[in-house]
Amino acid sequence: MKINTMKIGKFILLLATVSPLLLTLASCGGGSGRSKPGGGTRNTQSLSGWKPNDKNGWFFSNKKKTEKGWTGMVFVEGGTFTMGLVKDDVMHDWNNTPTRMQVRSFFIGETEVTNYEYREYVTWLKYVYSPTDQNYKDIYFGALPDTLVWQNKLSRNDIYSEDYFRAPQFNNYPVVGVSWLQAQRYCDWLTDRANERELMNQGIIPKDYYSNPENNVGSNSFNVEKYKYNDPSLEGIVNQEKVAKRSGITNKNERIISVNKSAQGNLVQKFRLPTEAEWEYAALAEADNRQYNLVEGKDVMINRLRGKKGRNRGQFLENFKSGGRGDYSGIGGFGNDGNAITSDVRAYPSNSFGLYGMYGNVAEWTQDVYRPLIDTDYNDFNYFRGNVYQQFINDESGEAGRFKKVDDGSIQYDTLADGRLVYKNLPGKFETEVVEDARNFRDGDLQSSLEAGAGISNEGGSYNFYNSPIRNWVVDEKGRVVLQKDTKSRTSQISNDLRVIKGGSWNDTAYWLDPGQRRYMSENESAVWVGFRVAQDHKGKESSSTRTQRGSKNKIPK
Repeated sequence: MKINTMKIGKFILLLATVSPLLLTLASCGGGSGRSKPGGGTRNTQSLSGWKPNDKNGWFFSNKKKTEKGWTGMVFVEGGTFTMGLVKDDVMHDWNNTPTRMQVRSFFIGETEVTNYEYREYVTWLKYVYSPTDQNYKDIYFGALPDTLVWQNKLSRNDIYSEDYFRAPQFNNYPVVGVSWLQAQRYCDWLTDRANERELMNQGIIPKDYYSNPENNVGSNSFNVEKYKYNDPSLEGIVNQEKVAKRSGITNKNERIISVNKSAQGNLVQKFRLPTEAEWEYAALAEADNRQYNLVEGKDVMINRLRGKKGRNRGQFLENFKSGGRGDYSGIGGFGNDGNAITSDVRAYPSNSFGLYGMYGNVAEWTQDVYRPLIDTDYNDFNYFRGNVYQQFINDESGEAGRFKKVDDGSIQYDTLADGRLVYKNLPGKFETEVVEDARNFRDGDLQSSLEAGAGISNEGGSYNFYNSPIRNWVVDEKGRVVLQKDTKSRTSQISNDLRVIKGGSWNDTAYWLDPGQRRYMSENESAVWVGFRVAQDHKGKESSSTRTQRGSKNKIPK
């Protein structure tokens, strides 16, 4: 989801948009204000003639903060690659045909999100939005993983359905049973908690913030939107002097500080799911292989997963179903991989980007809406299908920069496949409205439909190439989920609710290990073989002139 800021606080937007331009443009004359090659600047000055932080002015400092990866995040230098399958596909599947793609630099999680990390999330929800309060009863329970995904009518898996998520022995195992919708909500929560922690570390909000129940119950909880847009609920909590110091603002006028707060560099970048293109590029990790530009340059993935020397020579160093039917871990004492189900997220070596578990353990959700073909005719840069542009809704006062917040009576929910409700937005967050939904953009036409000319349409009356069944659930009086039958004529199973899944898992054979493979599942469903990892956008210079240094503590090139 993206927030369209065209109507959000026009004055704030003007400064946030214009200021970086004014700060990076150099004087046309000679001297220290001239830009260095590559975008670096020294003693930046503005075309307007105003100096940064002029005591009689309104501007802010050109103080630049070096971007570092957040804890557990790895910097991946962007580039071009061949997306899709380049080897002979025995299934002759046409939904992953090879195509050239460019991705920009980004951050991605070093590992999949673990049980421990996801438990931290649901524990916070239970603390702030107590399920004993009728207004909040569905928030906590709807965020829990579906532990029943472990159940099998012909298998005894009680230990996993009862203990896998909560037992400390499985702390560092990837969380499973989480739908795409739940993974999205986790990313939103992580963005707020990471920013909350960072602002505490900088002294901008007090470290004992949680000691006062009024600050962390229901809609009073902190979120980054409130901070960026100077919501009145944070008055008296935010230390304005610290904001000024961290932002390099020497003018102590509180109005100047507030106006420029949303343009400062002390916030943690938003967390999200990686796009399909980003995930595949990160999994291939071909940056050290200069042959990656050629279709023939990709090695057979199964050969790359074998140990090359020592006791691991010839052994598969990844968690997948390498032995075929009935063989998940090999013979006891000499296992193929030693793991019958999932494994510790760092049990096997990382790839050359420093990423663990990209070829096995669990398959992973990506951000993209599924379509059989990648439309590179329209876009071959940072490809992503799934944009839904939104904007904040102004509150009743009509004052610019003041937005309506979700309250206890306006919480909206999606329905999961097991009948539980999962919140769309937490109380205290700003309400949004859709400006444009681009998920169906250039995804089919009447002539290529199986029922061309039949006049089949969606409920809105407009023709849709992917005219898929509508899935509705009813929960009966005993709490059982009953799927309602769709009686309309349909031309496809593909819908906007299907999301791309990448990678192989402990439950998959080697066929699914190639990063070019792709599958899909409904965004409200979950499975025992699917997990997820998070990603972040990178700001600044895209690449380094030297060999990229990788790892979670890597500093980004200046």
